[in-house]
Amino acid sequence: MTTTATPSEQTGARTAEAADVITGARERIDSLDDRIIGLIQERMAVSAVIQEARITSGGRRVNLARELEVLGHYRDALGKPGTGLAMTLLELCRGRV
Repeated sequence: MTTTATPSEQTGARTAEAADVITGARERIDSLDDRIIGLIQERMAVSAVIQEARITSGGRRVNLARELEVLGHYRDALGKPGTGLAMTLLELCRGRV
């Protein structure tokens, strides 16, 4: 026998109204996550172009000074957790050439 969880059970809300708010907000978050993933993929592609140009010209794959700028930008905008997020982005974007 299969039972389906009610919206309140799915969201942890104690009222139907709160469950509706949470469900709608989660749909918005899912949409934002899809957009963020698309932007990260675009960033990875642009990074690959930069790395290819740098390597072709005889440079290194990674520019540490630039990476420090990126880390600082994310830290300034998002606080300490921004540094971790930037590190993850940089890791995703390295070595894709």
